Amino acid sequence: MGFTRAELESYRDAVIDDLLPEHPLLVFVGINPGLWTAATNTPFAHPGNRFYPALAAAGIIPRVPAFSEGFSDDDRRLLTDRGIGISNLVRRATARADELSRDELREGAARLERDAAHWRARVIAVVGLTAYRQGFARPKATAGRQPESLGGSELWIVPNPSGLNAHDTIASLAEAYAGPARAAGILDS
Repeated sequence: MGFTRAELESYRDAVIDDLLPEHPLLVFVGINPGLWTAATNTPFAHPGNRFYPALAAAGIIPRVPAFSEGFSDDDRRLLTDRGIGISNLVRRATARADELSRDELREGAARLERDAAHWRARVIAVVGLTAYRQGFARPKATAGRQPESLGGSELWIVPNPSGLNAHDTIASLAEAYAGPARAAGILDS
């Protein structure tokens, strides 16, 4: 499946559905949907995104789903049956995360706190250190487990899997994502 630039642009500002099981153990929270994600209604869907390959490399999921084409029901269950959910800090789709304003990130952080209290997940992992720092007004935050919780859930900050974040590899992302998965009880300690 491919899209023209014009087709992708038609999804600017669209909102995608959260992918959440009834009782999530671990919710990964992306910065915001990209245009490819909005076009497929599938989180982290851009073909160059390393999110699902990293989850599979960490053993969090048994295989890499066909994410860039849009999830099938089986692909969705691959995550939700394991207690894994996916949401976004900011709901609107953009071509790049740097198109978001600091106010949007702060509004998203406030909404995420409310959502987290409702989800009651064991762990929430925000995918993107810079967005977390800006949205939650924690400019000195570092990656990993955070000292504070979010809506009663253990809070982790993990690296962004976008191809634009080139210094991380699938192996380093897998290692970073395994920490919150162990804390949520999805992976053995």
